[in-house]
Amino acid sequence: MAYDSAATRTRLLDAAHAEFVERGLAGARVDRIAAAAAANKQAIYAYFGSKDALFDAVLDAKLRVLADLVPFTPDDLPGYIGALFDQLVADPGLLRLTQWKALERTDASPTELAAHLQKAAELAGAHDSTTERAMDAMMITLAVAQAWSTTAPTIRNPDGSDETERLARHRDAVVASAAAVTAALLA
Repeated sequence: MAYDSAATRTRLLDAAHAEFVERGLAGARVDRIAAAAAANKQAIYAYFGSKDALFDAVLDAKLRVLADLVPFTPDDLPGYIGALFDQLVADPGLLRLTQWKALERTDASPTELAAHLQKAAELAGAHDSTTERAMDAMMITLAVAQAWSTTAPTIRNPDGSDETERLARHRDAVVASAAAVTAALLA
């Protein structure tokens, strides 16, 4: 059977995603990633150069998928934030991965900075606002979209009511909050 470099690279990305979600960049081990991918450790360095570059590749791949699943809608920030909330609930590993990134690398990469500045400019243009106000609206509403996943289940649902119904009510609150932020900051 011939060696399939694309398949090996894919297995490495999948194994690295699981490792980074669970342990973060500092706690991840290339030995575990290679073993989980059924590849040798040298393949990580050959394809990605370093553990840090592998982390960047995993994060970049997940964010590209997120951008495809939840396209940015500058004229409907509440709708975008609601869709983002849905995706974060469906894929809790994505939020964990971005939290590890924020904890272990406090600065934005050039790609992250460019993406956020572009979204802020589009949002400002759609609402005839300033880029600064648009960036504030984005930061606040992004935090709102993440609140469910970053709050302990016993706090977000202390009475033990039906989790599905509670989640739906919280989603409504997320969208309403994004609408209120849009009205307050971008009107």
